[in-house]
Amino acid sequence: MIKSELVQRVAAQNPHLYQRDVENIVNAIFGEIVDALARGDRVELRGFGAFSVKNRPARTGRNPRTGAHVSVDKKHVPFFKTGKEMRERLNTTAEA
Repeated sequence: MIKSELVQRVAAQNPHLYQRDVENIVNAIFGEIVDALARGDRVELRGFGAFSVKNRPARTGRNPRTGAHVSVDKKHVPFFKTGKEMRERLNTTAEA
């Protein structure tokens, strides 16, 4: 599912809202999540999961094509851990 499909589904479930308003709401939610992660905060959505930022230290990597050693700078990467309800729902669906 892509963002435009998410907007269409939410708009279909809420016929009293205009699609452009739903798109603004979705963009605002995603924007707030990204802003919080950029500040180094953790975003927890109960039942869904938690977003956080992990720090990866600088290291020496290897170019797989040439085998040459390459220095990789330190970086911050987003991390998502699923919530208990989501894990249970996914696993019961897979078993059924």
